[in-house]
Amino acid sequence: MHTLLLSLCLPLLACSCGHSARQTSLTQTQVHEQTIAAHSAQAPNRDVAFLRDSVIYTKADSSKVVSLLKETPQGSDVIFYARRFIGIPYVASTLEVADPERLVVNLRQLDCTTLVETVLALTMTKRQCATDFSTYCRNLMLLRYRNGQMNGYLSRLHYFTWWMHDNIDMGLVREVSDTKHFTSPMIVNNYYMSAHPASYKFLKAHPEWADSIAQMEKEHAGRDGYYLTEAQTKLGRSALSVIQDGDIVAIVTKKLGIDYSHLGFAVWGKDGKLHLLNASSIHHKVVEEPKTLFQYLKEHPSSIGIRLLRLCN
Repeated sequence: MHTLLLSLCLPLLACSCGHSARQTSLTQTQVHEQTIAAHSAQAPNRDVAFLRDSVIYTKADSSKVVSLLKETPQGSDVIFYARRFIGIPYVASTLEVADPERLVVNLRQLDCTTLVETVLALTMTKRQCATDFSTYCRNLMLLRYRNGQMNGYLSRLHYFTWWMHDNIDMGLVREVSDTKHFTSPMIVNNYYMSAHPASYKFLKAHPEWADSIAQMEKEHAGRDGYYLTEAQTKLGRSALSVIQDGDIVAIVTKKLGIDYSHLGFAVWGKDGKLHLLNASSIHHKVVEEPKTLFQYLKEHPSSIGIRLLRLCN
């Protein structure tokens, strides 16, 4: 989903304990050497090994995570953390840095997908009453990889349909909809990755993986729930009361071979209309769009509606 969404977005695009949970100028070796030393004095041996062997990050990333987790969110905790990234540069392909696959943590550069995952992992960790970097990393891994386990490039949830169902199955998120307005059937027919392997750094390097991608694409094809059409997104808060600040917005596209083209967070504006907080390739940074979500979709003819998910308590 991460690289896939990037290729499509570039031309557009109080603590409750007990919650369940499921880069780039430095070389990988330099990153590990600088960061593991900083954590080894206070982190349990298990966490030191996890960070050393499985995670790519810088000291700036780990320090920012810990600092954010020490803050007390006001209002929607998801929106609270999302707004902490406003102004962060939009940069594509920040996950495409390690082969074999590693968990990449980069809070200095974000795309639409990594913004969503970063914010959700922070919120999950805060709701668990944790403030340590290793817990954040484990939550990020739960969100990003199939069954919450990183097991190579093929375990990454490349399409949003995969991401959505995997995280719903693990109880991390749930779908937001109603029977009155979410009425347009979603038909999934993903094939973009397997049809364009040369467009993906690691698929190009490992053409033998393309067949596995194609098989997974077929396993998730067909009807898959209902979405809110573009026209319905102009309705006000009273009509769309099911939607809350901080819900994950996935933009349905009519581009061939792909299910969703962009991600962000729902924000109810002072005008009583839905707006989008997102890592924008247009603005080249994370922004809270001044235009309504309806206006945003109108300006992108391939965008035909939205699906919504909510982080579970």
